[in-house]
Amino acid sequence: MRPGPVDFRLYLVTDRMRLPDTRNPQGATRGLLSAVGKALSGGVRAVQLREKDLATRDLLKLAYRMRSLTEKYGARLFINGRFDVALAVRADGVHLTQQSIPVRAVRNAVGGQLLIGVSTHSLKEAREAENGGADFITLGPVYRTPSKLKYGPPAGLDTLKRVCSAVGIPVFAIGGVRGRRIREVRAAGAYGVAMISGILGAADIRRKAEELTLLTEKS
Repeated sequence: MRPGPVDFRLYLVTDRMRLPDTRNPQGATRGLLSAVGKALSGGVRAVQLREKDLATRDLLKLAYRMRSLTEKYGARLFINGRFDVALAVRADGVHLTQQSIPVRAVRNAVGGQLLIGVSTHSLKEAREAENGGADFITLGPVYRTPSKLKYGPPAGLDTLKRVCSAVGIPVFAIGGVRGRRIREVRAAGAYGVAMISGILGAADIRRKAEELTLLTEKS
């Protein structure tokens, strides 16, 4: 049976290298689980496990632990790039990049078992994702941000508006989306926002998650 619709507005993308004690792999994993737990307790209801450097067995082990944690809070879990891992841990979905297996091929493989999100950076990529069977996309970077410099200049609000008007699936703005900018991207048509350091880099992750949850739902 296919998972329900995209029922979240705030999408947390993980990066354990943004947390303390990253030189110790075990410490980094414990720190990530703790940080995500705080975010979930603050209202986050969707997490993308995006730890690209982990070997498959290590990723699988972490994914099982993350699945247990998200289930505790009734939250969605997405696995970055690995639909096999997503299926193994009974995650809610998989999130694909432009370098992943094409979305249509993944949809053919998983049928309706998983929600599929796709990272996009232009109107062309957004349309391709929708046509391939994606359930939602992220679009960015909308604003300039250090973590997204490799993707080139920011897309900006104008591109976000065009994409939101052109596709019929939810669009999550990502890249430098913080504070008052949440209202800007929602006004431009974004269904929600995706964040990494905006949540994980906060001094009080739970409180920040509470603030952002209110902002994304009311904007």
